Amino acid sequence: MFSTRGLPSRTALPSFLRLPDVLATNTVRTTTSLPRRSVTDHLLANSRSRFNAHQRTASHFAFRDHFNSNPLLGCKKDSGLIMNRLQRRVVSMWPSGRKSDWQKALSDAEKVVGYPTSFMSLRYLLSDELSNVAMHLRKLVGTKHPILKTARGFVYDGNNSMQTRGLLVLLVSKAAGPGGEWEEEEEEEGEGEDSNGRTMVSGIYRSQRSLAEITEMIHTAYLMHRGVVNLEEVTSADGTVGDMSFGNKMAVLSGDFLLANACTGLAQLRNTKVVEIVSSAIADMMEGSFLLEQDNQGVTFLPDKDWTIKDWTNHSFLCSGSLIAKSCQAAMMLAGHRLDIQKKAYNYGKHMALAHRLHADLLPFSDSSDPNMPFALTSAPMVLHMEHAGRAAVTDKITQVSDKAMKVDYKQLRLEVLKGPAVHAAKELCYDHSQKALAAVTVFQESEAKSALENMTRAVTRF
Repeated sequence: MFSTRGLPSRTALPSFLRLPDVLATNTVRTTTSLPRRSVTDHLLANSRSRFNAHQRTASHFAFRDHFNSNPLLGCKKDSGLIMNRLQRRVVSMWPSGRKSDWQKALSDAEKVVGYPTSFMSLRYLLSDELSNVAMHLRKLVGTKHPILKTARGFVYDGNNSMQTRGLLVLLVSKAAGPGGEWEEEEEEEGEGEDSNGRTMVSGIYRSQRSLAEITEMIHTAYLMHRGVVNLEEVTSADGTVGDMSFGNKMAVLSGDFLLANACTGLAQLRNTKVVEIVSSAIADMMEGSFLLEQDNQGVTFLPDKDWTIKDWTNHSFLCSGSLIAKSCQAAMMLAGHRLDIQKKAYNYGKHMALAHRLHADLLPFSDSSDPNMPFALTSAPMVLHMEHAGRAAVTDKITQVSDKAMKVDYKQLRLEVLKGPAVHAAKELCYDHSQKALAAVTVFQESEAKSALENMTRAVTRF
């Protein structure tokens, strides 16, 4: 048994803090001056000053420090550049408002639910199966396969919080409280009884916490599957075709593993209606992924037909809003709430997700953004600009390099969008969705959880 002075042995650590044996028995070669130590050594040493303060928070930072020294995911001399890219990637997946407002809202919300949401998918990422995948992914170091960036994003998410979906589910669950049907059953069974996850901890049912984790797993699996690249478009700068093909296999298998765990967790909730509604959210995400195409540089092609703001709303809901909205509704089902309460929770998740998406689309057009920063040609400001100035106003700034690639003059296109009414219209639309989200939570009684939901909703409208 390995033991470090002042810290418990590895086997004495809680399950969420232990690394799997497959990682703990392997040494790590670093490119820095760090000595060669086992992963367990790194985990225990890096969590020394944080372990007693907050175990879950300690495991996150220790896990991140381990990745800093891991040749698979470590940042070498270009760490600053890599982190900037990672931050842009995380922001694009789940945007944030001004750091002071958004981070404060998230921090306060986690205190309300009493559950650090940054650990929802961590225990699954530390499973034996994915640990084996991580060992194989060493072969991809030096390539540009997207799965490496995705993996880094899971540990470098402290400033943006990729786990916001689960946090929203927990907050809605606590704000709504127990449903009428379950309140009567709990009085008959007694507080100590547990039937299908009906024990409440910090005002949230165990089944609802499981649902929040399932929601995060589904999203993580979605990100993994998005990392599959088209091998026909691979260049020598990206890596060898063999390495990229291997990365595709790892992306598919890792995503499938997480999705299988999510489906198993859904079945364990023993609620067929919840299984049905969450499964439909997965179908929505897959449908949304095929509505738009991208070239080999990740630039979204303009659709053949005119892309309206209605099309943008539908696409955004399918890709990001559906999972949040339907997970919030499912949380109400698990608590035995009436249909009208379920609908309110659904509306909150839907409009909150759309408001966030609008905020993300507006980031490249803010005063502090890089003038040459790429942005989606189908983002909300671009769609509104095309509705105002016509499709030709955008296509004139695009040079078709080949059938699989195009060059966009982002700087000039950004200036033209800023001159028109599109940015203002997008901000108004963001504010409108936030107001609809706030209206949806008025059905809940005044509480800390409700206030946290309102604070997060208002934070996303501050540009």
